[in-house]
Amino acid sequence: MTQKDRPAPSPHAGEPHTTTTVERGPFCLARCTCGWRGPARRARSLARADAAGHTHD
Repeated sequence: MTQKDRPAPSPHAGEPHTTTTVERGPFCLARCTCGWRGPARRARSLARADAAGHTHD
């Protein structure tokens, strides 16, 4: 089961999703306070786009 196949857990009631990007060697990935993680990307802009897509779902 890939990360995209799993439903993202909801944050605690009333808490907004807060995303950040994390660098791991040559890769960057998006993370959220709800536990969601995006795929590792070489381009920071793609990781930021993943995060923006998650918060707008």
